[in-house]
Amino acid sequence: MKKSLILLILLSPGFLMSCASNPQLAGVATEILRQSVGGGPLTQAEIGQGLKEALRVGTDSVVSQLGAVDGFNADPRIHIPLPDNLLQAKKIAGQLGLASAFDDLELKMNRAAEAAAPKAKALFWDAIQQLTIEDIMAIYQGNDDAATRYFESKMSTPLVNSMLPVVQQSMADVGAVRSYDQLVRSMGPAGALLPDYKTQLTNHVLQLGTGAIFNYLAEEEAAIRQDPVKRTTQLLQRVFGAVY
Repeated sequence: MKKSLILLILLSPGFLMSCASNPQLAGVATEILRQSVGGGPLTQAEIGQGLKEALRVGTDSVVSQLGAVDGFNADPRIHIPLPDNLLQAKKIAGQLGLASAFDDLELKMNRAAEAAAPKAKALFWDAIQQLTIEDIMAIYQGNDDAATRYFESKMSTPLVNSMLPVVQQSMADVGAVRSYDQLVRSMGPAGALLPDYKTQLTNHVLQLGTGAIFNYLAEEEAAIRQDPVKRTTQLLQRVFGAVY
């Protein structure tokens, strides 16, 4: 009787018209309908497949966003600024009319992060494949960012180590290292007082770049868990539409 009533409501003309103008309501209705007409209880295998699919979808979305031109540079939330000590040097250089050289360096640091971001996807996908069933169930039943924080605890150091040569090469390819050297020369005798910050710049880009990836992945994971519209496959709808 209860299932019949649910079906009558979901399939009524008025409700269907509401769904047509409200995609989120349509997603919720689809999931309720699926659970109402059956499908059986979720298995651990389905949960594992669904969680891995969600993480792959989320990772792909994040690295595509951050790896695009201006993915870092034009995003105020993750734009990479100069390190504090170079910001102080920029103030001095500004008095000599040389601040633009620092601005160029900052732009190229963000370009290096954008170039390196897509390299993280393969690392995440490898880690996803290595999840055990115990990991999967703990993550599935955890907070909305449980998977991301799990990866952050396990992958921060390996991710930095793996991305280090990529960032170093990217810093060279986009001209960040050359810009720094030109900046030092442009300051004349004052430039000789600047320590060699090139290693620090690389570490600075790595730290902030990987932090941005984890933070945006956490947001994407939470969206898939909470928003039916984000569940773009039947498996995601089944796994994350269930009550757990």
